[in-house]
Amino acid sequence: MLERILYHDHCFDGAASAAFFSRFIAGAVHPDAEFRYTGMAHKASQMFAPSLFDGDENAIVDFKYSSDPRLTWWFDHHQSAFLNAEDAEHFRRDTSGRKLYNPNYKSCTAFICDVARDRFGFRAPDLEDLVKWSLIIDGAQYPDAQAAVELGAPAMKLTLVIEAAKGSDIVQRVIGWMQHRGLNDIIAEPEIQALFEPLYRRHRESIDIIKGCARQMNGVVFFDLTGHEMEGYNKFIPYYLFPASTYTVSVSPSSFRTKISVGSNPWAPEEPRHNLATICERYGGGGHARVGAISYEPGELEKARGVAAEIVEELKR
Repeated sequence: MLERILYHDHCFDGAASAAFFSRFIAGAVHPDAEFRYTGMAHKASQMFAPSLFDGDENAIVDFKYSSDPRLTWWFDHHQSAFLNAEDAEHFRRDTSGRKLYNPNYKSCTAFICDVARDRFGFRAPDLEDLVKWSLIIDGAQYPDAQAAVELGAPAMKLTLVIEAAKGSDIVQRVIGWMQHRGLNDIIAEPEIQALFEPLYRRHRESIDIIKGCARQMNGVVFFDLTGHEMEGYNKFIPYYLFPASTYTVSVSPSSFRTKISVGSNPWAPEEPRHNLATICERYGGGGHARVGAISYEPGELEKARGVAAEIVEELKR
């Protein structure tokens, strides 16, 4: 019994969702299941190749919906969960009870946990800490920007590795460990420590890089990471550096896309007024009300800069 799980790659909640879903399937549905994982990334020309669904059952967690008839399970909590109106309608017509969506959840892991308990009677008390940290990390429930940036907790250290590690192999090993081990044990793994130390140094350097190229205008922080070879950064750094800001807009080129990130300050002196997922959807992106992103093809830098400038103007107080 092969269970193929497509998950949001390089994301703590994506990995935790895959881990909790695996425990649920093994514990309540298919005790003999063999699990294989595929990391998914948001791209400009997003689609699901038919070859992705090669399991006896196929699942997507913490990622967009697919209308492929071979999809068995789906869990997501993003406002922008559907690639198009046809997929949304396909989901509404589904009667399997195994394709579930609730954008009110701050983490997909918590959503899976509650559905597994309430509908299937499955509980995994040893994974309570994993669920708790998925809510803190994906829901930005830190007490302050300092806690979010200084990475004191094991879950925060592991998030740095998950988000910044090259390829999907280490993330998928972490998914396996998350199913039965605590976050303290995982971060202590020599392989994880060997990755964490240089990544943490780079994280500290990224604070200086962003400080050097960011500017704040009427409550909006903007920066362009072109030329700095940074495929990602801790999204709370701008609020650590500019605590009075309300929004952040950034441009960051990478090997597989040109990304515009749009975020809001969880500790802003005034409540953000804009739904960022809705703004990003206008340009082909999406996300949550408080954080979103838009992906263009590699090399479409000028297009991304133009769109970012439009969003900055819209977000200014």
